[in-house]
Amino acid sequence: MSVLDNWSDWKNFLGERLNQAEHGGMEHETVNDLAYQIGDYLANQVEAKNDQEKVLADLWSVASPEEQHAIANMMVKLVNNNGSR
Repeated sequence: MSVLDNWSDWKNFLGERLNQAEHGGMEHETVNDLAYQIGDYLANQVEAKNDQEKVLADLWSVASPEEQHAIANMMVKLVNNNGSR
């Protein structure tokens, strides 16, 4: 089973990776840039596995690059606030 199959598992996975990056000294801007790159990859290369991922993929597909960065930043905030609780 993939972490992409379940929204809660996906958020927990992202939250754990975010915690590792922050504790490893990665700067906030770098984390946000990586989130954008991962979001772009997922939207273009990976089929959405649940309704939440489908919504994100749809939003990503119509967003400008600036809006895509905002989506990525919001995902970082989301998992930072409650991803691994």
